[in-house]
Order: sequence, then C-alpha cells, then structure tokens
Amino acid sequence: MIIGVPKEIKEGENRVAITPAGVRSLVEAGHRVLIEGGAGEGSNLSDAEFQRAGATMLAQDQEIFGQADMVLKVKEPLAGEVAMLRPGQVLFTYLHLASSRELFEGLRKSDVIGIGYETVQTTSGHLPLLTPMSEIAGRLAVQEGAYHLRAYGGGRGVLLGGVPGVPPADVVILGGGIVGINATKVAMGFGAHVTIIDVNHERLRYLDDIMHGNVITVYSTPFSIERATRYADLLIGGVLIPGARAPRLVTREMIKGMKKGSVVVDVSVDQGGCIETVEPTTHASPVRIIDGVLHYGVTNMPAAVPRTATHALTNATLPYVLAIANLGVEQAVKADPALARGVNLWRGKVVHEGVAEAFGIKPTPLN
Repeated sequence: MIIGVPKEIKEGENRVAITPAGVRSLVEAGHRVLIEGGAGEGSNLSDAEFQRAGATMLAQDQEIFGQADMVLKVKEPLAGEVAMLRPGQVLFTYLHLASSRELFEGLRKSDVIGIGYETVQTTSGHLPLLTPMSEIAGRLAVQEGAYHLRAYGGGRGVLLGGVPGVPPADVVILGGGIVGINATKVAMGFGAHVTIIDVNHERLRYLDDIMHGNVITVYSTPFSIERATRYADLLIGGVLIPGARAPRLVTREMIKGMKKGSVVVDVSVDQGGCIETVEPTTHASPVRIIDGVLHYGVTNMPAAVPRTATHALTNATLPYVLAIANLGVEQAVKADPALARGVNLWRGKVVHEGVAEAFGIKPTPLN
C-alpha cells in the first residue's frame, strides 16, 4: 500500500502524522511511504531522518494526495485538502465531524473512507488513539490556565498553589475521564484546590480512591455545575461523547456569574465544546474575554508540544495503520471491532451513530 503523509496546514499545527520509526516499520512490512518535504519540521524531525527510515520525500501535497491509497494526517482536512481527496481513498486522522457540517458534507461528497482517530474504540470503551492527546491536553489545560490567570492579559492575578497564609486557587474540572484525570494530577501538583464533576457514580468513586481523598468529587447536575462555576478560578471542560457533539453543560448565565478574571479552558472544543460561550481559537490568539471571563478554546492544544505529541500519537496509531496497510481497509475493519467503530464515513455513507445523530441522519450499518 502507498501511505501518504502531508504537511499539516491548520494554523499553529506543528505535529506530523508519523515518526521516522513508524516509517521504518511500514517500509519493512513492504509498503511505500510518501512524505511531503518539511512535514516534520515543526516536531523537530528532519527530511533526512525520514529518508533514512525509507520514506520518499515529495515537494507538493498534491503529489501526496494524488498517489496515496491511505492519507495519514493529524488534524481534520481543510477545504483545499478535501478537494484533493479521491473516491475510495482512506483518510485516517482526527475528524471531529460532529462539530463541522461543512467538513462533514465535503467528506461525504469526496466518496472517501473516513476513519477518525477519536472514534476508534475497544469493546471496553477505551479510546486508544484519543487517549495520548487527551493526556497531553489535560495536562496543558492546567498549565495554560495558570498562565492566563496572571494579571497580565486580564486574569485574576491568582497563583494556583497559593502561598503560606494565602489559600490556593479553586480548579473545577468537568469530566473525570482521561482529560480530567491528567488535569487533576497537574493541578494537584501545583497545589490547587481541585473539584471534579462527573455524571458517573462509579467514576467518582474510582477518582476518590486513586486521589486518596485529596480532591472533591461532585455528581453532575445543572445545580452543582452552576454552584461550582461561581467559586472557580479555573474551569476546565473535559467532557466527551465519542463521535458526537459535546453536551453543553455551562451556560452563558453561569459564565456571567463567574468571578471577573477567572479562566475557562474547554478541551472539548474540538467536538463543539461543553461551555456555551467558548469558540475555537488558535495558538497565535488563544484567549477571548467574554463577560469578564477569559476563554481559552484552542482546538489543537497538543500542537504546543509537537515533538512529544507526534511520538505519542504514532505509538498509538501505528498498529492500526499497519493493519490497514497489510490487510486492506475492508479486511482490517472486519478483523478489528475497535477499528470498525472508528469508521465515520464509508464512500458517502454515514456509518457512525454519533456523527449521524449530530446531523439528524439515519446511520447506515457498516456491514
């Protein structure tokens, strides 16, 4: 199989979809890997490293899309990339289709097989290709929140951990999943006062156990969320429904009740966001101030640490990429239920229930 890796063109995106080690594994398995020149520069991976691993370097993304049987990316394709896709081509990347009708319609018309990293899901419910980026985003959410809480730029001027005689900041985390756990670890490391809100009782019990009672766990209701927003210095949204649009848990009225200069970081903004007032932002201009509250809505947070993120992503995706390349996409999907759950679109047909529901469409069974 010919696997193509173009350079990411989303603003501020420095990751690349594969490392030289991943290239070598594919080449040794008998496949050809095409990489656009400069694709790895943002992650401090040179063209020479990819060439030594066996990749063929090409100058233009049109060549990549024109020759590849499977296109590997990090972020969802932009309009110019969608226009280059070919019928029957496999597109394997983070898709987040539920948050963009334009992309959804464009990929349907392109007649590709679209597999979303974020919807590959094991029988136990684990999301193996989303997990490494969620771990990074959860940790970065606290770091970015701490940075923007400084007085410069409009923050409350609060130090997360406080100092002797001055209490620490209050960090409220919506969602006790991978993002929530990693945000909690970092917030606790800073010395902050942490509250986790989740709708799953068993999850709350688990979090209480592993955190040894050092965090407050709260069952999620509109009342409990509204109460928590009023005392939060930093509010982190980490709620996920695989493939579907994130539920809106924090309303505009709740934001108006927050302390002036407090910060919200919505990690679920890729899926539409769980905070009503958050809009997608970029690394170049990450924050908007609404009702006196700083809103951080960067849609590709791990791009801030691209070398770490690129290696973590390839470690997770490579087994699935190899399976598709070795078996062909149809047999690979038949052989692995987790990969099958990752399929969003199959040549114009909407097969993922969450994506179909987001647009009011009846899904077509993958079989």
